[in-house]
Amino acid sequence: MDISRNDFLKEKSLKMAAFYNGVAEERNNWINKNRYYYDYLQRIFKFFVEPNSRVLLMRSDTGLLLNALEPKYGVGVDYSETMIRKAQENYPHLKFVYQDLENLTIDEKFDYVILFNLLDDVPDAQKVFQELRKVTTAKTRIILSNVNSFWHPIFKLTEKIGLKMPQLTLNWLSLPDLENLLYLAGFEVIKKNHVILFPKYIPVVSWFLNKIVAQIPGLNRLCLLQVLVAKPIINKNNYNDYSCSIVVPCKNEEGNIEGAVKRVPQMGKVTEIILVDDKSIDGTRAEILKWQKFFPEKNIKLVDGPGVCKSLAVWEGFKNATGDILMILDADLTVIPEELPLFFKALVEGKGEFINGSRLVYPMEGQAMHTLNIVGNKFFGLAFSYLLNQRIKDTLCGTKVFFRDDFERIKKYIGSWGIVDRWGDYDLLFGAAKLNLKIIDLPVHYYERTFGETKMKKRFKNGLIMLRMCLAAFKKLKSIASN
Repeated sequence: MDISRNDFLKEKSLKMAAFYNGVAEERNNWINKNRYYYDYLQRIFKFFVEPNSRVLLMRSDTGLLLNALEPKYGVGVDYSETMIRKAQENYPHLKFVYQDLENLTIDEKFDYVILFNLLDDVPDAQKVFQELRKVTTAKTRIILSNVNSFWHPIFKLTEKIGLKMPQLTLNWLSLPDLENLLYLAGFEVIKKNHVILFPKYIPVVSWFLNKIVAQIPGLNRLCLLQVLVAKPIINKNNYNDYSCSIVVPCKNEEGNIEGAVKRVPQMGKVTEIILVDDKSIDGTRAEILKWQKFFPEKNIKLVDGPGVCKSLAVWEGFKNATGDILMILDADLTVIPEELPLFFKALVEGKGEFINGSRLVYPMEGQAMHTLNIVGNKFFGLAFSYLLNQRIKDTLCGTKVFFRDDFERIKKYIGSWGIVDRWGDYDLLFGAAKLNLKIIDLPVHYYERTFGETKMKKRFKNGLIMLRMCLAAFKKLKSIASN
């Protein structure tokens, strides 16, 4: 007799629920038997999830992972009633709900939705992804893991010899499969990670394989788990809903103030220009006051910087900013102000959440950038692309644009990357990556400075400082299980 698709999937779901109800009583024993693996997993997911967030765990199992994430409000759902009961007994401060994962009825929104190896045996993975639209916002991050199909025969062997809990037939989804299913459901992948090369504990050996070898491009494709970070695809053009603050750090830039004031375009419903005089010893401050008076309609603010370094001047500017969108424009105007609307548009339309200027696409004018700077920028661009799991071509372009509320989250990571970042670019990029923001490069035209001199001197010394920051970032962003 023919069977409909719905009946077929329903039968598989019931069989799956019955299986997990049957193993629920022994589940903690299997977890304790593989304690190193589950402890490692907890550290991995804690790396991706900010504490005190609203977290939904799809297929909550015993509740162990949800509790480890330290949510402000945590909800676990599962299609096994026995698992739900045990999880609620284990962690009464969290909420666990018996639910069909392919037909969610939860009427709540979450900061993070976690799918821990759920897709390995769920009957309809695409339907699960579609249901996630009910519980996500534009800011929600989907963190999902699944087993690398390379491990299929190893799993079968470990089940036979009693090292691993038996499972029903698995879905062996590749990374392209997952990306495609997410896209069909309205989500885009931001990051792809490969973790855990050796899931058992052997002193030194486990550390070396999981912390060192598992980070090597190519070899990391052999890792047990594939971990993806995804976000909802957003299509907006509501430009007049947002106000904009352009922060211009100024250190002895007397001859560039007029150009900055006159050439910065109006964007969104309100645009303010914040000129931070960083203890200049020329006529910078007087020029700012002069043009502030000349253009009262331009909403120009003068802010006093600490006179220490560019990054602190920028942070001071941000403290005084009122816009929904924050922009940084270097006072040398080598990145032309007329291109700022391109950044504004890319951010508002949801093309990215952190828009990073790239000077290494179009030809440069004259000596706009010295050869050593070009070589260094290209090297650090490659290093950052590896560290952040997102493509970055130009790390030190001063023009960066993001939402104010995202900067408020980035702030807690400023100064935590091993050395003081005098420019601020690395603090911002590393912080955005830690928060799983979608970073995109936006090509800009780069012109030769017409007044004053570059502040980027002592190139070899600065290069060593940047290298130290990259090494610190490697420990925090790549060796994720140590966090």
